[in-house]
Amino acid sequence: MKYEIKGDTLPVVICHLEAGERMITERGSMAWMSPNMKMETSTNGGFGKAFGRMFSGEALFQNRYTATGGNGMIAFASSFPGQILARQIVPGQELIVQKTGFLASEAGVSLSVYFQKKLGAGIFGGEGFIMQRLSGSGMAFLEFDGHVVQYDLRPGQQIVVDTGYLAAMEGSCSMEVQTVPGLKNMVFGGEGVFNTVVTGPGRVWLQTMPISNVAGEILKFMPSGK
Repeated sequence: MKYEIKGDTLPVVICHLEAGERMITERGSMAWMSPNMKMETSTNGGFGKAFGRMFSGEALFQNRYTATGGNGMIAFASSFPGQILARQIVPGQELIVQKTGFLASEAGVSLSVYFQKKLGAGIFGGEGFIMQRLSGSGMAFLEFDGHVVQYDLRPGQQIVVDTGYLAAMEGSCSMEVQTVPGLKNMVFGGEGVFNTVVTGPGRVWLQTMPISNVAGEILKFMPSGK
């Protein structure tokens, strides 16, 4: 499979497949394709994995596209202004991604739910609690909101991230959702109640414009019903 990513703020990834090669996507992100691409809808791993994906905010079913009768082409478009990141997934090197970050991948990539270890803080920590785990083998395409900033953390090195800005991290990293210290800081600080602390070693991707923040800002200008 060969691919090219086009576009700046509203990107699209165009994949060129050889006969028999497959791509999967969860949210109907297909934008255009050649006529010989065959689509099949399945749970891709059974209903157990499907319900796990649904719990993380993704679709119950996945769409599988196969190039039949020769080489094929299929394009997957981003759903929000931001960036598309291509990442090779290999056995033993998992990638943890925000629950809305998976765009598409080769069929050898497996998706499962990743839970923040401290359940109590995670439940109230919003987006930092439930994420997706990408494992297996193949190329994966991820969509992140706004501009993406990458950090390489040394063993034990930490970075504190406002909940929602964590786009992805390598499986070698660990994360913990923590409450902001001090009642005055939580009530009057305006920065939310929870932060996510990521500890290395590993690579971390942060996004500058989480869609949840954008929705919150737009909501302020919506007329209230009377």
